[in-house]
Amino acid sequence: MNAAQEKEALLWGIVGITLFAATLPMTRLAVGSAELPQLSPWFVTFGRAAVAGVLSIGYLLWQRAQGRLKWPVRAEWPLLAVTAFGVIVGFPLFLALALRHVPSTHGAVVTALLPLSTAVLGALWFRQRPSKGFWACAVVGSGLVLGFMVWRAGGIYLGAANIYLLIAMTTGALGYIGGARLTPRLGAEQVICWVLVCSLPLTLPVAAWFAPSHATEIRATSWMGFVYVSLFSMWIGFFAWYRALALGAVRVSQIQLIQPFLSLLFAVPLAGERLDATTLVFALAVIATVYVGKKMPIASHPAPATTAKTTATKPA
Repeated sequence: MNAAQEKEALLWGIVGITLFAATLPMTRLAVGSAELPQLSPWFVTFGRAAVAGVLSIGYLLWQRAQGRLKWPVRAEWPLLAVTAFGVIVGFPLFLALALRHVPSTHGAVVTALLPLSTAVLGALWFRQRPSKGFWACAVVGSGLVLGFMVWRAGGIYLGAANIYLLIAMTTGALGYIGGARLTPRLGAEQVICWVLVCSLPLTLPVAAWFAPSHATEIRATSWMGFVYVSLFSMWIGFFAWYRALALGAVRVSQIQLIQPFLSLLFAVPLAGERLDATTLVFALAVIATVYVGKKMPIASHPAPATTAKTTATKPA
């Protein structure tokens, strides 16, 4: 990759990560708080996927007109289902449920461990052999996140919101791995579009079921948050991020480390939250652990020629 391509890759990567970083505070705006609830977390989850799914139909039709449309083959449908479960339902739903009860700054610290969690699940999925240093980083990072959650919960019990965040992180990582397996043949943009379109029979009726009966009673800022996560977190952000990865996955994937910082910064003006020193310290510690962990070697078992290598991905 020459200097111009590297510059373009980094630029697209920064655009994608910046769009994704605002997902947490925008989701918080959309669902509101336990004291002043706004849109249902179920509506936000399935509604944002439905909006992006309808837009994806247009994109795939345009790709077909250009002669670039690739249809999923039979063997890829299970991976499409895994990806949909992770990035369409699991991650956004449990994130939205959690953010009803905790600030987005709290969620940013927990989800900072997502790249390392994806690497752990990827190593198990692809039967790779991570080094002892990698596993040490995974244990330390997990311990930091658990310690942070216990500290914020004020006792030994994590509470429902923290459990939701852990489920969101796990299902999100699973969805990213499924998408990575599909990307080499279908192309990154078409992967997310096919996942969204194939999910429409589920997302459209569920979104309609949980739609607010009195839409005018919902705050304008909540609708703004919903529009943002529908257009940018669920759709446009993937286009920028996947384009960056296609140009230079190794270098660009390191940009993920700045996403928690951006989420913390965005939470202050967008959601009106306060950033305290302890939260910032835990975030720095987790991100440092992820950075070291991603540098540790991972040996791969011999794989069949048809098995695709994992590609770094990032969600909403």
